[in-house]
Amino acid sequence: MSSASSASSASSAGSASIASPGASPVAFKDPPGGRKAVLVWSIGVAVYFVAVIFRTSLGVAGLEAADRFHVNASALSTFSLLQLLVYAGMQIPVGLMVDRLGTKKVLTLGAVLFTAGQIGFALSPSYGMALAARALLGCGDAMTFISVLRLGTRWFPARRGPLMAQLAGLVGMAGNLISTLVLAPVLHGVGWVPAFAGSAVAGLVVLVPLVLFLRDHPEGHEPAPSAASGAGGFVRRQIADSWREPGTKLGLWVHFTTQFPAMVFLLLWGMPFLVEAQGLSRTTAGGLLTLVVASNMALGLVYGQIVGRRQSSRIPLALGTVALTALLWGSVLAYPGDHAPMWLLIALCMVLGTCGPASMIGFDFARPANPAERQGTASGITNMGGFVASMTTLLVVGLLLDATGDNYRIAFSSVFVLELLGIAQILRLRGRALAREHERVAACIAPVTPPAPVPAATAVAAAGAGAPVGTPADPRPAR
Repeated sequence: MSSASSASSASSAGSASIASPGASPVAFKDPPGGRKAVLVWSIGVAVYFVAVIFRTSLGVAGLEAADRFHVNASALSTFSLLQLLVYAGMQIPVGLMVDRLGTKKVLTLGAVLFTAGQIGFALSPSYGMALAARALLGCGDAMTFISVLRLGTRWFPARRGPLMAQLAGLVGMAGNLISTLVLAPVLHGVGWVPAFAGSAVAGLVVLVPLVLFLRDHPEGHEPAPSAASGAGGFVRRQIADSWREPGTKLGLWVHFTTQFPAMVFLLLWGMPFLVEAQGLSRTTAGGLLTLVVASNMALGLVYGQIVGRRQSSRIPLALGTVALTALLWGSVLAYPGDHAPMWLLIALCMVLGTCGPASMIGFDFARPANPAERQGTASGITNMGGFVASMTTLLVVGLLLDATGDNYRIAFSSVFVLELLGIAQILRLRGRALAREHERVAACIAPVTPPAPVPAATAVAAAGAGAPVGTPADPRPAR
């Protein structure tokens, strides 16, 4: 078997047959998929869609937020920084909650929290209260994506895993598109409070089908019960077993390295950079932000199909995306004129659109490395990567802008430092992770030879001689 086909089998084994370290392979019944699976998954994705709208709403309102709360660049970056800090810090707890409580309970709690956070942000009269509202929003947002990934693994066959993850990411980017195309003009037309409070209604709308119709898994496909253990033992075991897998670590660093350039651009600093540093109008800048989202949506399905059909493409796709992103960022920042030409800005935004689909490859390393009962925890660990990188870059860019008098070239150069760190970790871990994945595939697909049947006469003779029944008699002649 070729390495490509072996890796492909590993992905399929992600839910169908996985062995924990030191254990024999355990078979899991593959979910059937079908129309009902699509319906249930769509409900979960709708909740994630609304969460992304709320998460990215500040990206189109950064300048208005600075005026409303009378803050500088560092304080403005604190909004997104705190939101991402809460989001990243919640990933492992949320993964544990999903594994322990199920998807429906966690998604419902998340929808309630991010809706309350959006309403609070709309009505906050002060900077401190607005920060608290964004933290609440980040807490609810953190509960959505891992839950949607869990729905995909519970309702669809394992071979559909990469495609379903990319589709979920695509729907999330559609939420980003709504922020850019709908919320931005509404904000400029009706003002801060009506725009943000009105958008919070979407959170209440998705709660209804979530409570009434969503189910954690198809009938007859209940997850294996967890071993009896106290809460502390469960948490330690889940985290330790997930982190022990090289595939989980590799997934985290792939997500870390690929996601954050586009996240930082869309979440906060893209609009100020295009308007203040590049001299564009807000309308033109909004169009370029929309291009990032459109490119992401167009390429998400392409990445999903490539990875689903040829697992050996995962590392080249991830590293190629990082290299292309660094090349375009370097070209824009090093351009000798005061403003980069429009064609170069368009190319940058199109390449930034590849960051989201590339970050989803991280889950395609973590998924086959962990059995079904650890999928939530492993996904939470992986998902931390990109948001830790985004949070770090948001803060550093804000601090450098204040320290250099709004020199965006110096501030955005911090992107390259985190990319170099991530590339080094990917190259360090890929050998062990892929070797472990191939070992698991070999263990899962190796034929098991049953023991040869023991003739009844031999068994009786052995029993009479004092040997346990089923033990072959000594073939040597008795003395």
